[in-house]
Amino acid sequence: MQPSRDLSTLLEIMARLRDPVNGCPWDIEQDFRSIRHYTIEEAYEVADAIEREDYEDLRDELGDLILQPVYHAQMASEAGLFDIGDVIHSVTEKLIRRHPHVFGDDDPGNAVTTERRWENIKAAERAMKAVRRGGEKPPSLLDDVPAGLPALARAGKLTKRAARVGFDWPDTQSVVAKILEELDEVQEAIGTGSPERQAEEIGDLLFAVANLARHAGVDPEAALRDANAKFVRRFGHVEARCREDGIDIGEAGLDRLDGYWNEVRAADKSAV
Repeated sequence: MQPSRDLSTLLEIMARLRDPVNGCPWDIEQDFRSIRHYTIEEAYEVADAIEREDYEDLRDELGDLILQPVYHAQMASEAGLFDIGDVIHSVTEKLIRRHPHVFGDDDPGNAVTTERRWENIKAAERAMKAVRRGGEKPPSLLDDVPAGLPALARAGKLTKRAARVGFDWPDTQSVVAKILEELDEVQEAIGTGSPERQAEEIGDLLFAVANLARHAGVDPEAALRDANAKFVRRFGHVEARCREDGIDIGEAGLDRLDGYWNEVRAADKSAV
């Protein structure tokens, strides 16, 4: 077996790995549930390579991500459910159906009309899924917002979906006022000493902040990732300064650590 640029070789390798007699013992033991977290992890690693602008790494991470649907499709084929051809047919059919302005006779319009048409098509798809699944309850506008998304990203998608039918704050300042209200409720919950109340109110506060990000045109998940990266970088400066001054960071004290932190904050502001 040799490396190849062809998808067929990847499919053959995956089938060999899953061969019950001559395959890899670890791969043979896996099922949909056991590898689902790898699928999520690989998507995050792709995003990380993009954020670092490391395109050689991005090439490798995209390969790891492509392996995931191939892996799932191989297991599905073994179970007689579907194969990779069915997966490809499904996505090509969906892309053609959702772009009648490209593959049909619809007027292309502009970005706004295109997004509206896209959402109308998706709403029809949700209704068809509900019929196919034989559900007793009518389809919800929120049905296909994946529960497995990171919570902050899901909050942003839920509020965006609800806003399409007018369930939304009229402007950004209204959302800011809601955040201040939720912050007051967090303070009240802290006063009660109830962990349950505190968790609930902090959750409401985070949800409101995700809503503010949407109103501001900011991806809340990406914004928090950037804030995490900034914290890591600045804390690295704090650690380095402790080493320079020959101080154990655990013994430095908050005042000294704050001083180091303010050094890098000031440097960041002067660089803007």
